[in-house]
Amino acid sequence: MREHTDQVWHCYLPGAWPGFLYGYRVHGPYQPELGHRFNPNKIVLDPYARAIGRRLEWQDELFAYRIGDPRGDLSYDERDNAAYVPLAAVVDPHFDWGNDRPPRVAWHRTLIYELHVKGFTKLHPRVPPNLRGTYEGLSSDAVIHYLKDLGVTTLELMPVHHFVDDRHLLAKGLSNYWGYNTLSFFAPDLRYAASRTEQGAIDEFKRMVRSFHLVGIEVILDVVYNHTAEGNHFGPTLSFRGVDNAAYYRLVRNNRRYYEDFTGCGNTLNLQHPRVLQLIMDSLRYWVLEMHVDGFRFDLASALARELYEVNKLSAFFDVICQDPVLSQVKLIAEPWDLGHGGYQVGNFPVGWTEWNGLYRDAVRRFWKNDGGTLGEFATRLSGSSDLYESSGRRPSASINFVTCHDGFTLNDQVSYNHKHNEANGDNNIDGTNDNLSWNCGVEGPTADPAIKALREKQKRNLLATLILSQGVPMLLAGDETGRTQLGNNNAYCHACNRFNQSFRRQ
Repeated sequence: MREHTDQVWHCYLPGAWPGFLYGYRVHGPYQPELGHRFNPNKIVLDPYARAIGRRLEWQDELFAYRIGDPRGDLSYDERDNAAYVPLAAVVDPHFDWGNDRPPRVAWHRTLIYELHVKGFTKLHPRVPPNLRGTYEGLSSDAVIHYLKDLGVTTLELMPVHHFVDDRHLLAKGLSNYWGYNTLSFFAPDLRYAASRTEQGAIDEFKRMVRSFHLVGIEVILDVVYNHTAEGNHFGPTLSFRGVDNAAYYRLVRNNRRYYEDFTGCGNTLNLQHPRVLQLIMDSLRYWVLEMHVDGFRFDLASALARELYEVNKLSAFFDVICQDPVLSQVKLIAEPWDLGHGGYQVGNFPVGWTEWNGLYRDAVRRFWKNDGGTLGEFATRLSGSSDLYESSGRRPSASINFVTCHDGFTLNDQVSYNHKHNEANGDNNIDGTNDNLSWNCGVEGPTADPAIKALREKQKRNLLATLILSQGVPMLLAGDETGRTQLGNNNAYCHACNRFNQSFRRQ
């Protein structure tokens, strides 16, 4: 590429028709101590790739430095990674949307249902076997009828952006099942496509959205713009790091070899750079305008609001979204915390945003566990959390109420276990939070004791009734209504759905 405009290199490539696979080699200095990690021996993925035509195969050649070298990431690897790196695919954007219209369900009528595309459909007995685990399976007649009967207005899909299975998980026979390890912010993951093709993933996703819109159900995406799959300074060079490491990532100011990490995943995207902010905005608009989704839930949203170090309610990210004629009109949900200092920001997001209300979750759990001194806060949470939202003029609908979510115990396990049981994750049960102590279950896990079973069922009804009757927007975790269990694992991010998912075995 010989031309560049406004910090973007560009060219015209004749013959790059749909199906054409490509990657970039980016030349520049390899000076990690200054934040530069260019290595033209490594093909890197286009950050704007619309589809991934070849998945990553883990090999040492994917790293810009020489693994095993005593100099660590300061060393330089000259081997070519072309045989193993993910490649972008040119796609045909045409799709017949017909008369598709966004349902635009009002917040006060919204019931959110959080689900995993594969997990919800893989064991569903009424989904055609060849469509289970896919976008097509999720929009099958059986699923649509079930969701309508349940009263769901809005689906919140756990990440569908193309993501990477961590190398250390694969070595243990596990995978990044949840998908919070994004590599491409534009490409729907083809693992959820029945056709297993790059064009098929796009078309099938669009058909899924169109099918839900026909019956008045919205589709919102759980998106992970706070970090990428490239990890810390010892991570692979797959895309952003090799394109322009110093621009895309937040680096430690006095030692640019290292990354600021507000996410617990090794890196944090640098929204202070105008082209990185543009990338995220372009991605969001693409999913609304081209893929017709109805909104977003932002993972670790506090990390997006850190202008320098502190979380800033008036950050450029919020300002740009608020003024955007497209994005300001869709549903915007923040997970209002990250892992950095001062990152817990429930109640502090701007007008126009709703928030996962972690204080609601904690108060409702404490009340039904019969903890002392909880009635006052329980009443406040039940009636819309005015202490959090009224001063800014936001209504109770700014509170996304939940008692369980993907991250933690299922509802069944919440009342069935006193302790987490994450041994299968391979981390000696030190991962996950101790958020379920003192439910006084008597015995943990499945039991034949009718008295204990009856008590657990009553507690589940108590929690769900509170959720549905509270002021605010209820969010239900998929499978909680049917007793789904993860056998006490409250951090099942690395397990395939067939290990734990028992959502539909009763039906």
